[in-house]
Amino acid sequence: MGTVTLGVSIAVPEPYGSLLQERRASFGDPAAYGIPTHVTLLPPTEAEAADLPAVERHLARIATGGRPFPMRLSGTGTFRPLSPVVYVQVVEGASACAWLQKRVRDASGPLMRELQFPYHPHVTVAHDIAEEAMDRAYAELSDYEASWTCGSFALYEQGADAVWRKINEFPFGAEGSAPAVPAQGGCSVDEPSLQP
Repeated sequence: MGTVTLGVSIAVPEPYGSLLQERRASFGDPAAYGIPTHVTLLPPTEAEAADLPAVERHLARIATGGRPFPMRLSGTGTFRPLSPVVYVQVVEGASACAWLQKRVRDASGPLMRELQFPYHPHVTVAHDIAEEAMDRAYAELSDYEASWTCGSFALYEQGADAVWRKINEFPFGAEGSAPAVPAQGGCSVDEPSLQP
């Protein structure tokens, strides 16, 4: 069956997702329309296509142990000069994202992997484009605000055309029947992951 390239992320809902995608395109980022607006939980990872059922069972177990939590985006940040990324900051929900991503990559699961950089939840709005365009993205979205209740995360596959498509969505366990996502995650949320 071969290998597939997978990613796990929290989608930024409408109308925010489309607006940020359009802004990303307006800055000249060619990847804008191939990547749904998101907060990464697992960066692009190669897996055996035959392992997909095990991956989905693993993610469903994680979702069952979670509960909806507030997410808020505010202002911009950048990983430059280490990495050519400008992003919108996650100012509420970061600890819950850290809790989730650690479990997605758990050593006992099918998506176990190390990260190149410490995990830092963010929403990329410009990646590897001209410096002037990166500066514009940083300035023009500096007062951007969005908030919602995060109720799920999703598994995506990157196609041969480099477009990311959702395979499945995993809603969190019903309130009152599942443990709450801890307020403090077990891994760093204050250093950049440099993962677009």
